[in-house]
Amino acid sequence: MNSANSAAVVVGVDGSEPSLRAVRLAATEAARRHRPLRVVHGFIWPLLHVPVSPAPDAPPGGGLRHQAEELVAAAVAEAQATAPGLTISGEIIDGEAAAVLVGESPTAALIVLGGRGLGGFASLVLGSVAVQVAAYADCPVLVARGAERSDEPVLVGMDGSAASRLAAEFAAEAAVARGVPLLAVHAYRHPASTGPGDMQPLVYDEARLQGEEDRVLAESLAGLTERCPGLRLTWRSVHGRAGAVLAEASESAQLVVVGGQGRGEVTGLLLGSVSQSVLHHARCPVAVVRGPR
Repeated sequence: MNSANSAAVVVGVDGSEPSLRAVRLAATEAARRHRPLRVVHGFIWPLLHVPVSPAPDAPPGGGLRHQAEELVAAAVAEAQATAPGLTISGEIIDGEAAAVLVGESPTAALIVLGGRGLGGFASLVLGSVAVQVAAYADCPVLVARGAERSDEPVLVGMDGSAASRLAAEFAAEAAVARGVPLLAVHAYRHPASTGPGDMQPLVYDEARLQGEEDRVLAESLAGLTERCPGLRLTWRSVHGRAGAVLAEASESAQLVVVGGQGRGEVTGLLLGSVSQSVLHHARCPVAVVRGPR
């Protein structure tokens, strides 16, 4: 693939350590995909009518815009050190960070950002920018969080929905590119009791329920190994809440992939409750793959 003519991996930066970690992850991902890397900084101050140029009596190199130029240059240097030879560009775009990155998404191959940057609230596990971009972007979003591992499998959450099948395709390509297995996990819960007898405890045939859930998972994964030559695929169905099951499984994964919204999600949510839970609690980087809006 000619990287000069391909969609770029875009990484959002704000000068914080989490955003520099995202830069390293993005550079590695761009090199792996043979794509260029765009380092983007959302420069909000002009929108707030704050002077961005140095004052007349200020020393050379002052002003908010110069600071932004320096942090972008530092991020570009970090990316070059991570992936020598990678085609890298840096740009300052006037606007709020989440809006700028969402604006980049229609022509991007992937957007990468840190779990929480300089604008994040200390009480939040995950910054609001990451949640907003994952909810609105038109391309997959990769959030740098948790531990970095290189030998563990890629993990994908499955629920039989079209969104999870898109996530499986993304995860399969990621696993093959990394040379590691793909582990597909389907979390399920007991059906709710309804009708006149719903006050009575229900007795489930666990083996039958497990078999039905295994069938749903197998159907969702049908043909994946044929579409992704070299893929080493394993899968399992697990009883429990999907967000908690995937967060626990991420302890031994290098990447967890989820769909933007799957079955059972509340209609109207741009980002499903399971993907939000995984974004907040996973122990490794998280990719959110949304279908066309």
